[in-house]
Amino acid sequence: MEFLTNDKLVIVGAAGMIGSNMAQSALMMGLTSNLCLYDVFSPEGVAEEMRQSGFDNVNITATTDVAEAFKDAKYIISSGGAPRKEGMTREDLLAGNCKIAEELGKNIKTYCPDVKHVVIIFNPADLTGLVTLLYSGLKPGQVTTLAGLDSTRLQSALAKKFGVMQSEVTGCATYGGHGEQMAVFGSAVKIAGKPLTDIIGTAEFSEEEWEQMKKDVTQGGAAIIKLRGRSSFQSPSYLSVEMIRSAMGGEKFRYPAGTYVSNEKYNHIMMAMDTTLDTNGCSYKMPEGTSEEIAKLDASYAHLCKMRDELVTLNIVPAISEWNKINPNL
Repeated sequence: MEFLTNDKLVIVGAAGMIGSNMAQSALMMGLTSNLCLYDVFSPEGVAEEMRQSGFDNVNITATTDVAEAFKDAKYIISSGGAPRKEGMTREDLLAGNCKIAEELGKNIKTYCPDVKHVVIIFNPADLTGLVTLLYSGLKPGQVTTLAGLDSTRLQSALAKKFGVMQSEVTGCATYGGHGEQMAVFGSAVKIAGKPLTDIIGTAEFSEEEWEQMKKDVTQGGAAIIKLRGRSSFQSPSYLSVEMIRSAMGGEKFRYPAGTYVSNEKYNHIMMAMDTTLDTNGCSYKMPEGTSEEIAKLDASYAHLCKMRDELVTLNIVPAISEWNKINPNL
């Protein structure tokens, strides 16, 4: 098998359902010949399953020792937080998972400061990603969060509604926070080449149906919990591995990523923007949309700021004015 790189990829939380699926996806995509599985619970069983799958020419290691796992790591994907259970919002996980993110960031700074890219997917991802970035000392473009899952939920909902392949639904994007406050942008969407804006408000697709679909998309994670009795694991696994593949120089990531934003309008926040993810890291531009869509994005940003400020109150992060002392890149 040809690999994209021989650099070390570490999957954090590898003993869990998301982590083990990430391991399998990374191996099936041929990302690297050097895969390390790390978890506080032994990931040796996952490593054995991967070896027994017959993947050739790959060095698969498993450890519960963070120093061993992170030594010489060049890429990291972390799902190492508590999962969401039925009835919980992502925000309910804020304090506990952000403490885990703080420890993760400090471990990166200690054991692998030369890491090239880190993808954070444990919820609330915008905040856990922000905390990881702050304590890791990395540059803003080196840490991204999984936001593309919201865009694929929009795409799949529209494909089901109109009876087309998902590839025929183009321009899907959700921006801002990864949660029920996200901003769903439909103005650039086309269904089999036809603008969605020309279809909304017709007998085929009423305004009310579109509003309900947007609401359902923002609650897509809760719907999976109801359907499966557990939180999503296959879709976040696959998309996060697609993200790290782009950072390794592989196929372009097709959806928005969560990235650190600090400009004249939105600042000191991690949120989904119109992003490009490649070997240079993540860069972004401001999303374009209708005035109503931009207003939704503004509201999503305000919600994220409220949660970020709660982290200051909880003493998980210091006041923003102090961030530069912890991470000079911010």
